[in-house]
Amino acid sequence: MAQSHRKPTINDVAALAEVSIKTVSRVMNKEPNVRDVVRQRVQAAIAQLGYQPSLSARSLAGERSFLIGHFYGDTGGQYTHDIQLGMLNRCRAAGYHLLIEEIAYNAPDVEERAAALVNQVRMAGVVLTPPVTDNPIVLGVLQRAGVPYVRIAPDRDIDTSPIVRIDEWKATRDLTEHLIKLGHTRIGFIKGKAQHAATRLRYAGFCEALADHGLAPMPDLIEVGEFNYASALPAATRLLERADRPTAILASNDEMAAATLAVAHGMGITVPEQLSVVGFDDMPIASMVWPQLVTIRQPVIQMAEAAADILLELIKRKDAGVWENPMPHRQLDHSLIIRGSTGPAPGQPGAALRPVRSA
Repeated sequence: MAQSHRKPTINDVAALAEVSIKTVSRVMNKEPNVRDVVRQRVQAAIAQLGYQPSLSARSLAGERSFLIGHFYGDTGGQYTHDIQLGMLNRCRAAGYHLLIEEIAYNAPDVEERAAALVNQVRMAGVVLTPPVTDNPIVLGVLQRAGVPYVRIAPDRDIDTSPIVRIDEWKATRDLTEHLIKLGHTRIGFIKGKAQHAATRLRYAGFCEALADHGLAPMPDLIEVGEFNYASALPAATRLLERADRPTAILASNDEMAAATLAVAHGMGITVPEQLSVVGFDDMPIASMVWPQLVTIRQPVIQMAEAAADILLELIKRKDAGVWENPMPHRQLDHSLIIRGSTGPAPGQPGAALRPVRSA
């Protein structure tokens, strides 16, 4: 008969080290106030048995959760991918697991869904990204459950919770200034989703830069997308089919800027000779298209790492009965990245801007 090879349990470690399960948990979780001789005995028992703690064992033994949640509202996209990559970097190093949940932030039953999730899954804390980061219903569910959270790039109530952000208003202002210095005065703008804080902040920075130079946004040159490639195709088409089309287009993220390039190429409009195009975020697509995009580099992975660092610190403080006050706010730097998608404004808008098509 084949011999059974049972995996060692936390009980086996406690028995071999002659300590309680609670002490084993404290050693695994690197908690203080464990005598060195006891810590060494537990670590030796873990090594001797080849014990690999499961998430449930750690949680039950220590009466703690080792799950960090990421709540987001838009599926896919490089931004979401980079947020999760940054969080994974920190969660793994701290011995936590990342739970990824899409929240239907505008659904009529969002409160019931969020409450069911929080009640069914013990989470040590949550990081929220736009547009969930500004959803008062989801925030209320977390507050009532006593779950610590950090918000990335919120638009309102920024003093009520820990936040991580860049200055999106200033970043878009810098981007607009770049176009104005090249002589552009007819600048189109493609917004993102209305629910995103970035949509308002980026448009506000655009308008402020125009105002500083005696210009104003032209309502006929403002279009709305959804921060994705497909949504920007019709928006860019409407802008570029105009007889008095813009000499430059500022898209609120790189995916929409890439879509604008594709529409321009399809219409025979040369970039940057006849049209300048800029994006925002400096995602990989910005350097994959031709010409490569002028854009704002937003350190998304670093923002996620910073949010996770703050959250992990809050969890420690909560466990110790000490809450952070005032709540930490962290603002990271952005950079204006100059590539090949912008150039001087054409001298004669209108006639000189007619599409150049191949025979």
